[in-house]
Amino acid sequence: MAEQPGTETRGSMLPAARRQWLLEHLSGQGVLRIAHIARVMGVTPVTVRRDVNELAAEGLVERVHGGVRLLADGAALAAGRAGDGTPAVGMVVPSLDYYWPEVIRGAQDTAHELSARLVLRGASYQVGDVRHQAEWMIGSGAVDALLVAPPTRGADAEELVSWLTALPVPVVLVERSAVSGPYRRHVESVRTDHAAGAELAVRHLHARGHRGIGLVVSATSPTSGQVREGWLGAVADLGLPAAPEVSVAAYYEPAWGVDVDRVLDVCAERHVTALVVHSDREAVSLVQRAEERGLRVPGDLSVVAYDDEVARFAHPPLTAVRPPKYAIGRTAVHLALDRLAEGADLPVRRVVLSSELRERDSTGPGPTT
Repeated sequence: MAEQPGTETRGSMLPAARRQWLLEHLSGQGVLRIAHIARVMGVTPVTVRRDVNELAAEGLVERVHGGVRLLADGAALAAGRAGDGTPAVGMVVPSLDYYWPEVIRGAQDTAHELSARLVLRGASYQVGDVRHQAEWMIGSGAVDALLVAPPTRGADAEELVSWLTALPVPVVLVERSAVSGPYRRHVESVRTDHAAGAELAVRHLHARGHRGIGLVVSATSPTSGQVREGWLGAVADLGLPAAPEVSVAAYYEPAWGVDVDRVLDVCAERHVTALVVHSDREAVSLVQRAEERGLRVPGDLSVVAYDDEVARFAHPPLTAVRPPKYAIGRTAVHLALDRLAEGADLPVRRVVLSSELRERDSTGPGPTT
């Protein structure tokens, strides 16, 4: 997927994630001051009061002068149980501030519709972090099923997947696919066909008359390989001339400043008139740098971003491939609850969903039209 490792703070959490964290933080404590909670979470006291008011309305916490304390029902929820037989679906994701919020929303909404509850934990792109969060959920009896987006490359990642498939609860991989065990059995999963999304971008640019269509991929994203596969396949299928493929640092890393100029230099040397850029943040930064160097977008260079997280806010608004993030979260919950209801009677399901192209102002006619 066109996601990227990064750093998150509790202040960037979705409201539901903040409230879950608040319940866990209050567990085993007495009264905690609003000011203390705001400082620890990295949010304003107003945000904390809003979360506390919602939890108090549900009967989970009690407001006291200047603070809050946990009630019995809230303690049950902090441990991951509703106490009324409601199935709890755990979800471990590597990021809470980019790509994943819409996946989480799809899972949250669907769990609510199906009278289940989502227990969310943020991790990272590291094997140890993912395992720690999963172990907490399973060891505390917090969840009846688990949705997880683990690393899938490397020996440690393979070991993690094997461990996940041996857990005593149903496990569904989200935006990942994997096999496990000596017979290489597939693990239940739902993911985006990112290769097809990249192919969609190339075909759009080709239809606009571009023949030199390059690729920029983030060196740190777990989905760069799929995006590259789709780009290569489309370029070969359309009979396009060889175009440059550049692996770059993430936009927030010091090396990005050098890499973005390297990309633009290569475009000039190789007569590249269009780029597929993975992901949005790199695409936005690249367009800004191109304009600083006197290049017009899309007059001199057309750009398609991959993710459609912030592409529409750029200047000009960027054409982008949009993965079906909400539907990914929705489908994952359905798979988990179906497995809880049917058990081993269901075959292992591997669901693959397609992206769509959102055409905006960053792609124009190529030099041959």
